Amino acid sequence: MTKTVKLDIVSPEGQIFSGEAAALFVKGAEGELGLYPGHLQLLTKIAPGAVRIQQADGHEELLYISGGMLEVQPHHISILADSVERPQDVNEAAALEAKQEAEKLLASKSGTHDYKKTQQDLAEAIAKLRVLELMRLRKKH
Repeated sequence: MTKTVKLDIVSPEGQIFSGEAAALFVKGAEGELGLYPGHLQLLTKIAPGAVRIQQADGHEELLYISGGMLEVQPHHISILADSVERPQDVNEAAALEAKQEAEKLLASKSGTHDYKKTQQDLAEAIAKLRVLELMRLRKKH
């Protein structure tokens, strides 16, 4: 069994990552996924959240993905992301503000907002804050 799998991550901005990975951890539409070389074929939506790329040398790269599609083949994994941000590029103040605004809208009983979009905005803001938290935890170790 091979020790790595070819991984490509692309977004409308261009190619974000192309290389070999020992493992990939991503939030799929149905929950968390841990993908390793030789994984069975899979096609699923990606939920907003952290993507962790574990490279063969043990180095780990962390990204925020707002959503997209994941295709897994035994020797190749592709992510077609809606948008991608590196943790250092995430605006924490804006994410906190978006989270608070979405929570306020959801708590109100007013029917003047798009409930589904507000839920999506909340999920994205929470996911961005989680990526920042993961980055801080990695720096401590």
